[in-house]
Amino acid sequence: MFKTNLKTAFRNLWKNKTYNTLNILGLAIGIACAGLIFLWVEDEIDYDNVHVKKDRLYRINVNKRFDNRVFTMGSTPRPMAAALKSEVPGIVNTARASDVAQHALFSFSDKAMYASGRYVDAELFSMFTLNFVQGNAKNAFDQLHALVITESTAKKFFGEDKNVMGRTLRVDNEQDFVVTGVLKDLPENASFKFEWLAPFEFDLQRRQEPPSWESYGPYTYVELDPRANVIAVNEQLKNFISRKKSDQKSETFLFPMADWRLYNEFENGKQTGGGRIKQVRMLSTIAWIILFIACINFMNLATASSQRRAREVGVRKVLGAGKRGLIMQFIGETLLMSTMAAVVAMVIILISLPAYNGLMQKNLSLHPGNPLHITALLIITLICGLVAGSYPSMYLSSFNPVVVLKGLKMKAGSAALIRKGLVVLQFAVSVVFIISTIIVYSQLQHVKDRQLGFSKDNLIQVDMQHDVTGVFPLIKQDLLQTGLIENAALSNHSTIYGGNTDSRFKWQGKPVDNEVSIAHRGVSPEFISTFGMQIAEGRDFTVDGAAESKNVIITQSMASLMGKGSAVGKVIQSPRGNDEGVFTDLTVVGVVKDYVYGNMYGKPGPVIFFCQPKKAELVYARIKPNSDPEQLLTKIGAVMKKHNPAYPLEYKFVDDQFNEMFLNEVLISKASGVFATLAIIISCLGLFGLAAYTAERRTKEIGIRKVLGASVTGLAGLLSKDFLQLVIIACGVAFPVAWWIMHDWLQSYEYRIGISGWVFAAAGVGAVLIALLTVSTQAIKAALTNPVKSLRSE
Repeated sequence: MFKTNLKTAFRNLWKNKTYNTLNILGLAIGIACAGLIFLWVEDEIDYDNVHVKKDRLYRINVNKRFDNRVFTMGSTPRPMAAALKSEVPGIVNTARASDVAQHALFSFSDKAMYASGRYVDAELFSMFTLNFVQGNAKNAFDQLHALVITESTAKKFFGEDKNVMGRTLRVDNEQDFVVTGVLKDLPENASFKFEWLAPFEFDLQRRQEPPSWESYGPYTYVELDPRANVIAVNEQLKNFISRKKSDQKSETFLFPMADWRLYNEFENGKQTGGGRIKQVRMLSTIAWIILFIACINFMNLATASSQRRAREVGVRKVLGAGKRGLIMQFIGETLLMSTMAAVVAMVIILISLPAYNGLMQKNLSLHPGNPLHITALLIITLICGLVAGSYPSMYLSSFNPVVVLKGLKMKAGSAALIRKGLVVLQFAVSVVFIISTIIVYSQLQHVKDRQLGFSKDNLIQVDMQHDVTGVFPLIKQDLLQTGLIENAALSNHSTIYGGNTDSRFKWQGKPVDNEVSIAHRGVSPEFISTFGMQIAEGRDFTVDGAAESKNVIITQSMASLMGKGSAVGKVIQSPRGNDEGVFTDLTVVGVVKDYVYGNMYGKPGPVIFFCQPKKAELVYARIKPNSDPEQLLTKIGAVMKKHNPAYPLEYKFVDDQFNEMFLNEVLISKASGVFATLAIIISCLGLFGLAAYTAERRTKEIGIRKVLGASVTGLAGLLSKDFLQLVIIACGVAFPVAWWIMHDWLQSYEYRIGISGWVFAAAGVGAVLIALLTVSTQAIKAALTNPVKSLRSE
């Protein structure tokens, strides 16, 4: 019996090649889309699984109140790690690490190249799963100037030379380090990334800053005893810092490694349950929706060709076949087609993976030998086969053999209503995708096009890698002499990012209990004009930087904090380093309009500009419009080599830095567009199937109408009208759903667009045109059929 059914299935596949090819192709596209999305989801969910102790590893987070709001940060006081290990039961190990990657220049022989890494405590090697391929964790940091590098970094520095232990590298042209270990590269889906690691104690000595409970810097990682109670440990941690320093109004808590990637969103000191997990959920939902659309497409195409199998069903029933047996046969055929679609989907995935990896900025791969991937593919295939084949199998098996064999016309009944409902559902989902894609893109462009408060175009940042305050006047002079530079300035921090903040600034009228986090920048006198910032009140710094050492320029947000009236002439008391209670009086001489930095979607925070750059390493140059990029970089490189010969030129255009801050949103926007397009393609296949089915059922009617003088245009319009009505109904369903989804999504952005009516109009018109194009091919084909042939065959 099985052999007979299998032969029948293959015979039917070959007999109805067109419909079955569309069926398999539609399912294959759906499975391929879902497979690609689930590969991305797997990579996100598996983040940090490389670390064996993942379930016991935590980062210490700090909740600190600023301006009546609680902000969550990972930076902690430097003495905290040792204190936690000795004083808090349940914590078995601690380690500190630089909160951000340190960019350093490594020189050896005649080579020099940059690499990013972190200063860490040696205990980190036993906490995180860092596998040594050369050297060992026990002796890696026996000396202060030790350096542990990854395998890829070793290859980057020394090529194919495997004997790297004991090799000497000069770091930042200041200090020699010895390679004491080589680590196996961590996978890309690991949060803690680095090319090299060096002792944290060296960083402490280099900074020459005494450990203080007031100064926040490194991340502190802790490992809990397997039997430890996390709630009890958190109770111990809550006021840990304030017990050490009573004036520190902050709370600490454990932030588990399992949440670092997916649940890293905090609001007013509490986890919101959001973060990267929102994207995981969104794309997972899209995957299942596309699969569902593909299954609907299958149902429509299967029922469209149902009349061709009506006599087969009638004969089988007369010969004794039961309904259950017929259902199993048709489900089996569907599973066969679903399996074939899965094979085609695997080919599509393998072909499209390189482009998909470029789109999603991943290095994903499909492993046919991976049990998880095989199981997932089998489950998807089974679900698609059962869902897609359920309705057609029940519909086909329900044919009345007497009606079929007599050649009578079968009544459509509820089947037609169900098919139309499925098409409405398909196109409603597609229209929601179209609207969502437009709004996501519009929101992204809205933020990109907002007034930044400075001119990001034609501005280049050059990282000098060490303090060049003393020689900057000469650098500026040589840059201006190139003829390609309008102005140049110096800064101690990259302007477009968050930067250094402090809550200890004072001024007359400041509430005692109101801590406000204020960003501060050390800049040269030319900075405001070089960046194109606008003076709202007062004046800019004069050329004589020394004369301005007691003056500051502030932003409008800072001025509003200082109370009513003009801020010019008011005095700000600035803390002097880590000296407790020691302040310097600074006079406000100018107020600039707020500029956007850090959070591109938020409101600009307060900033103070000091005209006394300390350890300033960044040179900004305003480029003359229409300058040749190649010539520009050549001349800038020559100037920097003259004044900074030990360091290769390292630069970034500020507009590129700006665009990098939207990579996540760009990814979502592009992915939404791609999957929306594929959903529309699959929906059109379903509509094509229903159009074919309708044309097949109305063959005799079309023939009679043509004999009576109906035109091709009129007949095509007659057949298309019903489908256009379905699409219009789909738009009516999709518009409120899309508005609700996107309105909710936009609420997470402070700076956002409104949802305009043109978006819905454009999506609706687009859907109607796509549907009309799809249906018209079948309608015109049916209208062109010879009526004599149609009526004779009927």
